[in-house]
Amino acid sequence: MPRDEFERLDSTWASVTPPAARRMLIAAAAAFSARGYHGTTTRDIAAEAGMSPAAVYIHYRSKEELLFQISRIGHATSLSLLTAVTGDDPVARLASAVRVFASWHAEYRTTARVVQYELSALTPEHLAEVAELRRGIEGAVREMVEAGVAAGAFDVPDVRGATLAVLSLCIDVARWFQPDRGRTPAEIGDLYADLVLRMVGAKAP
Repeated sequence: MPRDEFERLDSTWASVTPPAARRMLIAAAAAFSARGYHGTTTRDIAAEAGMSPAAVYIHYRSKEELLFQISRIGHATSLSLLTAVTGDDPVARLASAVRVFASWHAEYRTTARVVQYELSALTPEHLAEVAELRRGIEGAVREMVEAGVAAGAFDVPDVRGATLAVLSLCIDVARWFQPDRGRTPAEIGDLYADLVLRMVGAKAP
């Protein structure tokens, strides 16, 4: 993993302690993103972290526990980003939410790919906890769309469908984004904010 991306990931997991546990989580995110959950071994994770294979089990019970922590923290971060967006103007609010959500999936694409595309490997108990966070994310965006419809600012005949389209558009950034393709994460956020406002029939603020 490039050093600059490793440092960005490290800041994402700043709440994870001790540092060795955080380093292991970062290494797991990088390994899962590159090889997929099922293609990654605990030895791969340990090598990515520069630690011994036995060190994994000092901090985490299993490879699945690492995936769960990545998924839980990643989803909680996404939900916090969306719920932090406030304001009385529904157009500006939705634009801001899409801007931050899409740009996060570009900036932290390594983590986001794992968070969004490896859910099937979670245990039923862990999947249920992550699913609750996902419902919160969907609910936050749906409420913004509903507020715009209620205010007459959006023309949306199917709120649920529009909500899923907005989320899908932003989440998919993690799958294809590369920094050498000519746009920065911030520029992706601006582009997607404009696209979503067009989708819901609103003018850019």
